[in-house]
Amino acid sequence: MAGIGRPKMLGRLTKAIKDRYPEIIIQYHGHSGPGLSMASILEVCENGADIIDVAMEPISWGKVHPDVISVQAMLKDAGFQVPEINMKAYMKARAMTQEFIDDFLGYFMDPSNKHMSSLLLKSGLPGGMMGSMMADLKGVHSGINMILRNKNEAELSIDDLLVMLFDEVEYVWPKLGYPPLVTPFSQYVKNVALMNLMALIKGEERWSMIDTHAWDMILGKSGRLPGTLAPEIIALAKEKGYEFTDEDPQKNYPDQLDEYRKEMEENGWDPGQDDEELFELAMHDRQYRDYKSGIAKKRFQEDLQRAKDAALAKQGFSEEDVKRLKRAKAEPITAAGNGRMIWEIDVQAPSMPPEIGRKYNPDDVFCYIATPWNTYDKILANFSGRIIEVCVKQGESVRKGDVLAYIERCEGFA
Repeated sequence: MAGIGRPKMLGRLTKAIKDRYPEIIIQYHGHSGPGLSMASILEVCENGADIIDVAMEPISWGKVHPDVISVQAMLKDAGFQVPEINMKAYMKARAMTQEFIDDFLGYFMDPSNKHMSSLLLKSGLPGGMMGSMMADLKGVHSGINMILRNKNEAELSIDDLLVMLFDEVEYVWPKLGYPPLVTPFSQYVKNVALMNLMALIKGEERWSMIDTHAWDMILGKSGRLPGTLAPEIIALAKEKGYEFTDEDPQKNYPDQLDEYRKEMEENGWDPGQDDEELFELAMHDRQYRDYKSGIAKKRFQEDLQRAKDAALAKQGFSEEDVKRLKRAKAEPITAAGNGRMIWEIDVQAPSMPPEIGRKYNPDDVFCYIATPWNTYDKILANFSGRIIEVCVKQGESVRKGDVLAYIERCEGFA
């Protein structure tokens, strides 16, 4: 999974499985982060692997997977029967992914995800975790250095913290019973290691800040751990009054599909051609409800705008510079007369301005102005675009010519 398996060992493991259970389909999933994946792919294929997970540009290599073009060429040269690649389809998918990256995804991608690192070999953490792990480290970096300054100790760089975290992961993993380092268990191990690191820097004991999800894993609520828990972990659980369990973890998740189906019917939501929408609600109910209500979209657009502003700030632009740059690419929507700003009239919830990123077509109603003579003047968008800044709150007084918001012109939306 993490790409840390040594090629020869993986080859022996694959052969042993195939010799004993020839009917089992073996699928190899190994990230390219530590640099062993191409050799590992060749070894497992020569010993009977059936399926190889690969990636495509522009998100192949780095801490993801080797590219399908390279893997196909290598296996074809080694004598394996592999299908030809539809390069027209490959390039189309590549362009679509790059479009997503340029539009929004790239603002949330850690640049280090494109870099390989042999440091991953020691910790065993999957390369896919590096983005969230670096975000976690950056989040605690200033706090850790403040603690060190108060103790008159040398401050640490992000690289120092990264190596310390890898060392701590290597320390805690066996003590937690060798949970498989895949989602979500790799996150639990990483979180425990990070909290241990924080505790040690503050002069406190390890294991003092284990979160609820990690405890559920430790106690067996997610299933039986592959290894044995360390005595200090068992003692800590008893000290806290926790109980271990070997019950089927599925008992913690009773079948509620009929309840979710009823919820979809009551809300008029389409369950999907193959009940795929129902499946999404059942698997990720809170996120699905946020998606259907529009809360998720609003939150995403706000996060994206903050990320864009932060990217400009990193280039040395001030807050006012960022505002001017955004406005330079946008058109102002102005008040046609005096009155009060009415973005919407919602009788069930507070009326709110539109979310950043909301799309408009030329004939869409942008807002209303409630005039002193009790009329509501309609203001149209007049062109296709997405809103980048709201300048007036719901109910605020405006004068003729005041800028209400800025819209960045875009091609027409369907």
